[in-house]
Amino acid sequence: MLNKIIEAYDNLAIVTTINRSEGLIAVRPTKDTYEEIQDILSNLPFEINFINKP
Repeated sequence: MLNKIIEAYDNLAIVTTINRSEGLIAVRPTKDTYEEIQDILSNLPFEINFINKP
């Protein structure tokens, strides 16, 4: 579902599944889209934990 949401925003980031059974994904925005993606994800109706890794 999250992948479809990101696609609806003109692919502002790449979404990759890390562990399907645990529901872990990676969302990789560009430097230009980072703040917009963080704002979008923060306003979704489910919990998102942000882990910033380079």
